[in-house]
Amino acid sequence: MSSATTVRADARIDALDVRAYKIPTATPESDGTLTWDATTLVYVEISAAGTTGIGFTYADIATAKLVETLLRDTVLGKDATEIGARWSDMYAASRNLGHGGITSMAVSAVDVALWDLKGKLLGVPAYTLLGAARSSVPVYGSGGFTSYSKQQLCDQLAGWVNEGIPRVKMKVGRDPQADPTRVAAARSAIGNDAELFVDANGAYSAQQAVGLAQRFAEQRVTWFEEPVFREDYPGTRYVREHVPAGMDISSGEYGYGLYTFARMIEAHTVDVLQADATRCGGFSGLLAVDGLCQSTMTPLSTHCAPNLHLHAAMACKQLRHIEYFFDHARIERMLFDGAGSPENGELSPDPSRPGIGLELRRTDAERYAL
Repeated sequence: MSSATTVRADARIDALDVRAYKIPTATPESDGTLTWDATTLVYVEISAAGTTGIGFTYADIATAKLVETLLRDTVLGKDATEIGARWSDMYAASRNLGHGGITSMAVSAVDVALWDLKGKLLGVPAYTLLGAARSSVPVYGSGGFTSYSKQQLCDQLAGWVNEGIPRVKMKVGRDPQADPTRVAAARSAIGNDAELFVDANGAYSAQQAVGLAQRFAEQRVTWFEEPVFREDYPGTRYVREHVPAGMDISSGEYGYGLYTFARMIEAHTVDVLQADATRCGGFSGLLAVDGLCQSTMTPLSTHCAPNLHLHAAMACKQLRHIEYFFDHARIERMLFDGAGSPENGELSPDPSRPGIGLELRRTDAERYAL
């Protein structure tokens, strides 16, 4: 009997556990449309054949409740290695709730845990199962919150550039009149060679965004994320059609299903599509988005959760880079063994660690338990 057959025969899911942890931010933070002082991590463990896989999403405790009350019974007793079937089962069971928001985030955490579990059962990294297209992934440093002083902003962005990350992103939109000055300060801090990105989190009107894009172009900004409300497709397309050449428009972090990403591409809203595996259905959902991007020749970038995204991002053929988001990178280093840091602007997996290569340090996490 082959080892793969042995694994399948023993791989009935016998336990699913879910927990939530609320971790305070290093300082109070804000972007163009939101303020926050903590981040909630919803963490899932799935066990089969004496092995446990982990997955997580950054969401609300309500997401953990949905995993506990609906998705657990959907997957218990089923074959853990048939990830596509489990993914379909979860979406079928949640039909009446709708497939956006916390539903998709709950499925995402479970899906990632299943990929981690399968990798561990077979003794291989998840990128091997997913079909790696590269050995490492480029990153961009992301933070630059609107709550930061100019000095804090410049120190953070310049720090990433000095560490070898050649592209960095800052938040804009909280005070549009001050944004050009802050962007100019950021450019001065990072020098002429690094790429500079801005993210408005939907704070501007379309006309306002176009006007500010002209000012941002003076500082060689090459990426303008969510210039207007994410579901304003005509407005986003208008901005895309009127910004200076060389400035990419990006959106998609709140895409929960393939239909949303398809609509964005069909509406010609973006130059680079964003997707978040903690929201769009886990690794299974992210690979589907990558397939859509392949069919339309659209570049893809992943949103937040850098160490969770790593293995799946390695398998995305349209990938441009992943977001090394300050809050999530900090949490991943605080709570997970195996969380890596970029070297020369790229994040690489440890091939000796099976699955997604992360393990929760439970003692460190418990102080934040909800």
